Amino acid sequence: MGNPVKKRRRMTSFQKILLGFIGVIILGALILMLPISAKSRTVTPFNQALFTSTSAVCVTGLIVQDTATYWSGFGQAVILVLIQIGGLGVVTMAASFVMLSGKRLSFSQRSTMQSAISAPTIGGIVRLTKFVIKGTAIVELIGAAAMMPVFIKDYGVKGIWMSFFHSISAFCNAGFDVMGQPDQKFASLTSYSSQPVINIIVMLLIIVGGIGFMTWKDVITHKFRFKRYRLQSKVVLITSAALILLPALLFFLHDFAQLPIGERIFGSLFQSVTTRTAGFNTLDLTSMTKIGQAVFIVLMLIGGSPGSTAGGMKTTTIAVLVCNAISTFDRKEDPECFGRRIDAGVVKIASTVFLMYVTLCFSGAALISAVEKLPLGVCLFETASAVGTVGLTLGITPGLGVVSQVILILLMFLGRVGGLTVIYAAISGSQKKLSKKPVETITVG
Repeated sequence: MGNPVKKRRRMTSFQKILLGFIGVIILGALILMLPISAKSRTVTPFNQALFTSTSAVCVTGLIVQDTATYWSGFGQAVILVLIQIGGLGVVTMAASFVMLSGKRLSFSQRSTMQSAISAPTIGGIVRLTKFVIKGTAIVELIGAAAMMPVFIKDYGVKGIWMSFFHSISAFCNAGFDVMGQPDQKFASLTSYSSQPVINIIVMLLIIVGGIGFMTWKDVITHKFRFKRYRLQSKVVLITSAALILLPALLFFLHDFAQLPIGERIFGSLFQSVTTRTAGFNTLDLTSMTKIGQAVFIVLMLIGGSPGSTAGGMKTTTIAVLVCNAISTFDRKEDPECFGRRIDAGVVKIASTVFLMYVTLCFSGAALISAVEKLPLGVCLFETASAVGTVGLTLGITPGLGVVSQVILILLMFLGRVGGLTVIYAAISGSQKKLSKKPVETITVG
């Protein structure tokens, strides 16, 4: 008898997600290198094109070239497409094209979709995907329409493009802007720090995009009947509200006390909301106190919520760790939240994710600080922004060398696809071990 034919090993969902993001990033970088993508009609160096493409697909917003003054209209359109793909997820976009062509999604494709948007079950995944695409289109169109009168008044016909660009960028929590001028590059939304319409609309887009598609579904299905929401939706909404309001109060009382009251209120709220991985800023972050910047680092690492356009370690991760700490203080065996027990496996994953993000942030900052001879605190701000896919900066990113840019590229990528996704993709072939070792106690605390 001949040797049995070996079965082809199929790619796992995690591997498809990983390779999908890598493929889109590289393709985006190659297009951005073309002379047509730059206003100067010159070839953009690969490292700069790769950095920009990674930042767009990973919806971060850190940039080495000012989007408005360096990239042509074509280049800006490419960046916007990359942002939309990255915000919804490469897998979601691919599945959408399959459904638009009239084909049915295979079981493998549905399984990958489930992993990509953090759906609880594989059942109803096609309906959920349609809901995500339709909801995204509606929200982005409403956001653009609401900002259009302001931008058209200030920029004429160009304001239409600016409205769509900033609406998509805000909803996808990307932080890219086209506000820069030759004499004022990397401006973000600082010229609209006290403009109510732009502040309110951009904040709402950031929040809606950052709370997650499954939370949307709960809110639309159950309206204001909060008790009927799934546990995850309750945790997302409460944690997100706390992470916006409490830091905003701190900024209002401590960092922006010298501003007029209207600008102070908008500035405090906006700077707190934007740490949900959005990356826009309406005030000068370098003028903030060290305490304010430290709070920013923590908020940027936490990021948005699961299954959303945002990155970071996620609001649910920090909520689970807080619930676990409270249960330890109360001497309870299991953590609890809203009358439900949280599984020990979830706590283990949350602890792992927290350790990974903190390690990536500090190790990346230490390397950049050593290479660039910059203060560690400033570098921590940039690495927290990168791994949290936020895009806020203290201004050092455009001047970093190639080595430091590569470090930030890796952090942005890991922050968007998730460190666990990379690990699961790498070790997917290993078998789960059922045997258990003897237990021995270790004293901690």
